[in-house]
Amino acid sequence: MDNLSLQVEKGELFGLLGPNGAGKTTIINVLCGLIKPTSGSATVGGYDVQKEASKVKALIGVCPQETALYPYLTGIENIELFGNLYTMNRGSLKKRCEQLLKKMGLEDDAKRRVAKYSGGMKRRLSLILALIHDPEIAFLDEPTVAMDPQSRHAVWDFITELKKEDKTIILTTHYMEEAAELSNHIAIMDSGKVIAYGTHDELIKLVNGQTRIDLTLNVEGLNVLDAWKSVEGVNGIDSADGSVAVLVSDSNLVLPRLFEAAGKLGARITSVDIQEPNLETVFLHLTGKALRD
Repeated sequence: MDNLSLQVEKGELFGLLGPNGAGKTTIINVLCGLIKPTSGSATVGGYDVQKEASKVKALIGVCPQETALYPYLTGIENIELFGNLYTMNRGSLKKRCEQLLKKMGLEDDAKRRVAKYSGGMKRRLSLILALIHDPEIAFLDEPTVAMDPQSRHAVWDFITELKKEDKTIILTTHYMEEAAELSNHIAIMDSGKVIAYGTHDELIKLVNGQTRIDLTLNVEGLNVLDAWKSVEGVNGIDSADGSVAVLVSDSNLVLPRLFEAAGKLGARITSVDIQEPNLETVFLHLTGKALRD
């Protein structure tokens, strides 16, 4: 982390958006008391995470990026184990367990061993374990990674319900759509720094109406990219995994120039996807590179 300063208001969903390795999980670990900050301080619910760790832990629930499940126990046995660790009484635990299993779509699989669960099912079970004791503050570290679109949207619906219960939620994600859909405020991170902060609409204004064009070419090579960098109206360009992201002022004017420049070098554009300003456009504008996994 590099001189990081954040404040999350009670009852809001705060999104940490950035690529893998940006430092999102490190922030979660510091706030949960798992990592000691090298300088400065951190408080959760008004309690110092280092000096008052027990009080912090009483307030929070954590869904880690890596699943921490017992594979040879059933889903419901995992939930009961965690509920007992939180010293929940039997009646409250049973009611809460049934409620969350239904919301996460796992009620029919509750008595199966977790070893037989899919990756998405394990992520949903991890989310249940983080929330079984009904914490005031929830840390959700990439909660929908490895989920299919249907499961992901089911989790989004569930998180939206949590927001209505006045829960404070800190969500890390590298999915821009997830951050935009769920967050009240978003901090965009890169290389251990917060490079932008605000609401979704406030962040979109940073690109001043610029558009991102995603293209693929029939050949690989730097010659085309170098040529495109000098095309009038191109404000940024990044390439990875055979795809090129170009930030432009006016796609109607610039796109024909990109075709022309590529053609002069014997290259052919094989696909074009024009994106209206979004959080990935903001990331490309601020860092000069696209937001990728």
